[in-house]
Amino acid sequence: MTGDELARLLEEGSVTLLDVRTPEEFSGEAGYPCDPRQGHIEGAVNVPLDDLHYGVEAALSGIDATKLFVTYCHSGQRSEIAAALLRAAGHDASNYEGSWHEWSQREA
Repeated sequence: MTGDELARLLEEGSVTLLDVRTPEEFSGEAGYPCDPRQGHIEGAVNVPLDDLHYGVEAALSGIDATKLFVTYCHSGQRSEIAAALLRAAGHDASNYEGSWHEWSQREA
């Protein structure tokens, strides 16, 4: 999925966006110097990849699972694993390949 596709889906409200980075990356307390800014995509829910490894349904407790899940991380690698775990558990999931590295370059 591209950034433009994600932006359109977010505007439509038709996705549940999962940030699978660490809580520190999500909050902006930690990150990578190659990114112009730190933080997360507005509307995202932080569900670290490790939590999904220990149990998808438990990690998704209280999260709207009726929409397409779109996962992202810093560069698309952790989020691809997360999307695969979600699909294996029976959910509709897609990976935003550009992830935070790409999104952080957009206007805030």
